[in-house]
This record gives sequence, structure tokens and C-alpha cells, in this order.
Amino acid sequence: MSTVCVTGASGYIASWLVKFLLQRGHTVKASVRDPNDTKKTAHLRAFSGAKERLHLMKADLLEEGSFDALVDGCDGVFHTASPYIQSFSDPQVELIDPALKGTLNVLGSCSRSPSLKRVVLTSSIAALAFNGLPQTPDVVVDETWWSDPDFCRESKLWYILSKTLAEDAAWKFVKEKGIDMVVINPSMVIGPLLQPSLNTSATKILDLINGAETYPNSAFGWIHVKDIANAHVLAFENPSANGRYCLVERVAHYSEIVKILSELYPNLQLPKQCADEKLYQPMYNVSKERAKSLGVEFTPLEESIKETVESLIEKNFFIPQPS
Repeated sequence: MSTVCVTGASGYIASWLVKFLLQRGHTVKASVRDPNDTKKTAHLRAFSGAKERLHLMKADLLEEGSFDALVDGCDGVFHTASPYIQSFSDPQVELIDPALKGTLNVLGSCSRSPSLKRVVLTSSIAALAFNGLPQTPDVVVDETWWSDPDFCRESKLWYILSKTLAEDAAWKFVKEKGIDMVVINPSMVIGPLLQPSLNTSATKILDLINGAETYPNSAFGWIHVKDIANAHVLAFENPSANGRYCLVERVAHYSEIVKILSELYPNLQLPKQCADEKLYQPMYNVSKERAKSLGVEFTPLEESIKETVESLIEKNFFIPQPS
């Protein structure tokens, strides 16, 4: 089997990706901020096959060349490391630089590795769907869409800007250097947590079940974390994989998420009303054709939500009140 590298290995998606790669017999060189931080790495070391085939290494997104040793000797590189945070004081320093410079630093290391066959980049639906065009029920967002950086700046959509700039720069770099790259564009990722810390997307569900009085007036695409990790593996192992792949099981407004939660858990205290009185943000569609052609099978949203809640309870991020 292959030797592959995963950046940001202790993260939400990356933890599942490492698990699946080890299950399939690959040797995994994984970057973490501190390999000796047992709290953040214990779950990785506990995976089946980790003792024999997982090598944790230190690397810094903003340090040029720090991924050289990690990428050296690898057939494939999965670049998942990129900040997804809700609160920040300086978007350039905390979001845009790590996403953009970090991606170019990893790709720079890839360009110096003679063994490398393919890079799989974790981008986001954020890099596609935010361009000021109407998103109504008759609209189908697909892989040809690109978010508009000027629109993102004007709207102060800093995370979305970070993902858009990073993916755009990545495509330009690999074209110039002749690197084979496949990009995965997930929507809001939910499902069980392997890592010990609470990640931003799981917080979207936690907030709803943890006493919120209202739910946001917004609609997202939603996807199960295992489907995302599986898509990354398929993108590496399938020789014909190419370009971008949107990963969205369903676009759903928060009102639908609350409805599903109330059906799954009738005893939960859930928000009864929307945060504002405006019309609900309109729904739109995202194409699944390319993802299905890659071999992705989508977990239904209801199952994703149920597994997220069960995981939040199991990890003591949520303690249900006795009814």
C-alpha cells in the first residue's frame, strides 16, 4: 500500500481520514502542532494499525519548508489543515494567512517531492457559493461556480474569503508546477467526533439543543463527516478522479434541522422561533453528480444529526436533562 501524508491530523475531518487510511492499509505520516501533546493525539494513536503505520510529525503552516520531511517519500498528500473558527480579532492573521500561505507552503513541499503522485486538498463549498448570485430553489450550484473575493470582502465573509483565496492559489500553483490535484468541497460537516475538542461545525447542532431560544435564519448544505473522509480516500485511490467535488447531502434551513431534532428527541428543549422575522433564507440545490461518480454514498441528514447528538452526549459536551 501507499505512504501518504495528512496535514492537521488531529482535526475533525482529518481524524476520520487518518482512521480510514490506516484501515485500508496505508502508512500515514501525519502533521500535528505538537506530537507530544497526548491529549490531542491519543485518539490517533489508538486507531487500529496506528502503532505500526502512523507517524506523527510536527509542522507549522506558516513556516516555509516545514512540511518537506513530512511529504518526502509520500505517494499522496491530503492537505486538510486550515482554521475554521467563529470568533477572531484579525481575519488576515487568524484565517486568511494560515489558509493561503499554509496551502502554498504544503504545495511547495509537494513540488520538491519526486515520489508524489497526487494531492487531495480539502477546500469548502465556501469557495463556490458566495458570489452575490441568487440562490433560489431553481438554482443548482455545481463545481463550475466560484465565490467572488470582492463580494466576500464587502460582506465581511472572512472564512469564506480564506477558503476561496486558498483554493484559487492552489489551482494556479499546481498548474504551474504540473502537480496532480483533486479538491473536495464539503458543506457544513456533522457527525461523530473522534477528537477530544469540540469543533466549530458540531457546535451548530450543540447550540440548538443546549437551550437556544431561537435558531438562525440561514440555510446550509449539510454532510456527514465519514462521507467527507471517504471522498478524500476515493479521490486519492481512483486514478480518474480530477478537478473539484461538491459534497452536500442536503441543503436545509435551520428550521428543518430543529424539526428533525424534535422528531428524534421529543424531550429536548429546542428553540421554537427564528432569530428574525424576515422571510426564511431561500433554499437552493447543489449538484451531487460528480460526487456520486467518484463513488460517494451519502448518509441521510437525519442520521448525521442523530449521530452528532449521540457523540456530543458521549463526549460530555451535552448532558440531557431528565424529562
